[in-house]
Amino acid sequence: MEHESKTKMDGMEMEKGKKENGSRKGVEITMRVLALVLTMVAATILGVAKQTEVVPIKLIPTLPPLNVATTAKASYLSAFVYNICANAIACGYTAISIVIVIISKGRRSKCLLMAVLIGDLMMVALLCSSTGAAGAIGLMGRHGNKHVMWKKVCGVFGKFCNQAAVSVAITLIASVVFMLLVVLDALKLP
Repeated sequence: MEHESKTKMDGMEMEKGKKENGSRKGVEITMRVLALVLTMVAATILGVAKQTEVVPIKLIPTLPPLNVATTAKASYLSAFVYNICANAIACGYTAISIVIVIISKGRRSKCLLMAVLIGDLMMVALLCSSTGAAGAIGLMGRHGNKHVMWKKVCGVFGKFCNQAAVSVAITLIASVVFMLLVVLDALKLP
């Protein structure tokens, strides 16, 4: 009698463990899809950001200003290019990691878990560094720098600056999602 009840308990515990594993895997896949979408959107927004404005340039105080068409593009600033590339790399990695998680079907070896954990950590570092670089240039464009006589450019290129700010914010959110994935991966380690 005792043996039968123990067998029933073991079976129920195994079912409960499978449900927890399945829901945890579902959360992980959902978070990876979210990271994929966020990095893709951030790279796209900043990649297509472009604005052309006519800027008056005064060469000599006695002459009227010379109107020059000036364009602001993300490819003109290396920090923005770095942010676009970092988001593209994270997007590609996320697509690969989604396939790995789906194919593994809950039977991941310790090596595979460590590889995904290290990959997620690398994406956190990459996205945080690109957020910092692009954010610093964005702040310089928005506020200027009186000490080195750099003027504010967001007054002229407002749409471009807003697109860059949105992209940097989305990249920051994506890095937080990757950080949560690192925590989730670390909890799975034996």
